[in-house]
Amino acid sequence: MKVAVVGATGLVGTVMLKVLEERNFPLTELIPVASEKSVGKLITFKGKQYPIVSMDTAIGMRPDIALFSAGGSTSLEHAPRFKEAGTTVIDNSSAWRMDPAIRLVVPEVNANTLSIDDKIIANPNCSTIQMVVALKPLHDKYKIKRVVVSTYQSVTGTGVKAVEQMMNERKGIYDGEMAYPYQIDLNVIPQIDVFTDNGYTKEEMKMINETRKIMGDDNIRLTATTVRIPVMGGHSESVNIEFENEFDLADVTSLLEKTEGIIVVDDTANLKYPMPKDAHEKDEVFVGRIRRDESMPNTLNMWIVADNLRKGAATNAVQIAEYLVRKELV
Repeated sequence: MKVAVVGATGLVGTVMLKVLEERNFPLTELIPVASEKSVGKLITFKGKQYPIVSMDTAIGMRPDIALFSAGGSTSLEHAPRFKEAGTTVIDNSSAWRMDPAIRLVVPEVNANTLSIDDKIIANPNCSTIQMVVALKPLHDKYKIKRVVVSTYQSVTGTGVKAVEQMMNERKGIYDGEMAYPYQIDLNVIPQIDVFTDNGYTKEEMKMINETRKIMGDDNIRLTATTVRIPVMGGHSESVNIEFENEFDLADVTSLLEKTEGIIVVDDTANLKYPMPKDAHEKDEVFVGRIRRDESMPNTLNMWIVADNLRKGAATNAVQIAEYLVRKELV
C-alpha cells in the first residue's frame, strides 16, 4: 500500500501525515510530494525519514492512493496524471467538488456511494464537512426543508500566512505580510474567499452547493454567512434547521449522541458547550446548544464545532482512504 501525500510540507499536508501516523494507516511506503524547492528534504514519519520527491517522480512510483492538499490548480493539472497511473486521488481542494462525475464524500454520510471506478474523489470544504455530519441523521429522520448557517472560522483555514498575521498583530506588529485585507486580531471579517455576482462569497456558495450534493437532496434550501474570526483550533457554526416533520428535543439529542463521529456537549446548567479550543486536534464533530427555535414550527438551533485542519480536511481525507482499503476499492 503505497501512499503519496501531495503538498506534504503545507499546513494540511503536515496534519495529513500526523493523522496517517496516529490512525496507524496500513501503508507500506510513504511518498511525500512538494514543490521543486523542497525536493530532497527529509520528513520523518513513524520514526523513519523519507525524502520529498517531485510530482513526476511520485507519479512514476505509481502509488495506490494520493492524498492531495496543494491547491486547486495543482489538482486540476496533476490529479488526472495520477489517475492515469492507476492511483486513486483524494483531493482536498475545491477543484473537483462540483464536477457531476466526481464523488464528494464525508464518510459518515455518503461513503457507500464510492466504487472501484472512482479514481478522483473530492474532499468537501471544511465548514461543510462538520455541518453535514450533524445534519445527516436528522435529515434521515425528520426531513430537512431549510438550513440557515453562520460560521465563525479559524485563521488556520486560510493558512500559515494568516496565523502569522494574527500572531504578529498580537505583538503589535502591523507591517508584516497580510493574508487578509484588514487586521484580524481583535476583529471579525465577514468575508471568506472572494465575492460572487449574487453578493455571496465563494465559501458561502460552497457550503450551499456542497451540502446538497453530499446529502443527495437538491430540495434542501440553504443560506450561509461565513465569517473569519481571530481564533485557532477549529471552526464554529450556528445552524438553524427547519424540518418537514415535528421532532422531540430529547430524541434529537439521543440521535446525535448515537451518530458515529459526533460528541454532544450540551449541559447549559454547568456551562458546557463546544468551543474551538476543545475541538483542537480532535477528529470528532462537537454539537451543543441544541434547542427549539420558538419563532418557527419544526425548527431547531444547534452549535457545531470541529477542528478544521483535522475533520475539516486531513482526517476526512484519511477516513475516505481507510474506507477504500476496508472495502477493497483500491
